[in-house]
Amino acid sequence: MKFHLPTKIIFGREVFSELEEVVEQEFHVSKILLVTDKGIMNSGIGDRVLSRLKSAHVFDEVESNPKSETINKGGELAQEINPDLVVGLGGGSSLDAAKAIALLSTNRGAIEDYEGREKYKTFPLPVLAIPTTCGTGSEVTWVSVITDTKRRFKMSIKGSRMYPAVALVDPDLLISLPPHLIASTGMDALTHAVEAYTAKVATFTTDIFAKESCTLIFSSIERAFKDVKGNIEAREKMMLGSMLAGIAFGNSDVGAVHCLAEAIGGLCDLPHGVLNSIFLPLVMEFNLPVVEDRYAEIAKLTGISTKNKRIAAQELIEKIKILSHSLLIPSLKDLGLNESQFSVIARNAFQNNSNPYNPREAQSEDYREILVQALNQ
Repeated sequence: MKFHLPTKIIFGREVFSELEEVVEQEFHVSKILLVTDKGIMNSGIGDRVLSRLKSAHVFDEVESNPKSETINKGGELAQEINPDLVVGLGGGSSLDAAKAIALLSTNRGAIEDYEGREKYKTFPLPVLAIPTTCGTGSEVTWVSVITDTKRRFKMSIKGSRMYPAVALVDPDLLISLPPHLIASTGMDALTHAVEAYTAKVATFTTDIFAKESCTLIFSSIERAFKDVKGNIEAREKMMLGSMLAGIAFGNSDVGAVHCLAEAIGGLCDLPHGVLNSIFLPLVMEFNLPVVEDRYAEIAKLTGISTKNKRIAAQELIEKIKILSHSLLIPSLKDLGLNESQFSVIARNAFQNNSNPYNPREAQSEDYREILVQALNQ
């Protein structure tokens, strides 16, 4: 069994106020590049960071599902200003972008050259990750997912030096997050936990984090969706659950849900968390014959008390469907997908490097069938 987490985690309400002290004590740097998006800058959170990091340059062009051209542009800026530290601020897109730009800060070429594991020759710059959503767990993972726009394919850049050096995780940064993003990023985190727990490479250690994440998210996501500003406990549990899910899948893996979501995201640039929400129960139904016991264990954590494992697992899947409905997650049809795109999506899902770790072997035809089921719901 292997487990690796080099990231120093600073978690809690108001830890954001310690940002300047953290940078001084942990990094001893003189020049900083802040990587974020325009939404974060417009929200005022970016200004709060800059008021504490007066020497920071800003790259705020990150989009949802960050594109290779954007990362390469950020890398050119990094090589021009030669920072000592990259600070990632925002959701998973900004954090993934920060990790990728940190790689290009010290390595020549385009980000497409680094698809796969440990492709860099020089260690990336250190990254300080500050998440503002309760979804990706990117602040504690070794992965950066970037859309190769030429192939319209989401590629994974991985490396042991891609872990952020420090994760500053403050649940109060969720206060301004709108309900639909609480819903989609929260369901993204739940998907991470469920898939990490059932992946072929799951271990005793990753199980601990995955199960605790499931408990936290199931108990708080609807309350956070309804009132994230007023419900302190709910937003703390969601932020913690997201981070623990990141630790879990970062040392285990994900499966067919992510294979589909990333295939569609690369092709159609649709929201990752929404896609995970749509496909999670359908993939669980597909996987049920081989992971009935594991689903039954998760069911127990959510309060499902039946002793029949098959029934408990089925009740869990139904509970997730009801949860998505209560969180107003749109359907695949609402997103504008049509069946003419399914062959390419199914092929790309099969080619995803997480496909081998899905608990049940999934071929292109299986992915296409799941897509048809989703469209007909």
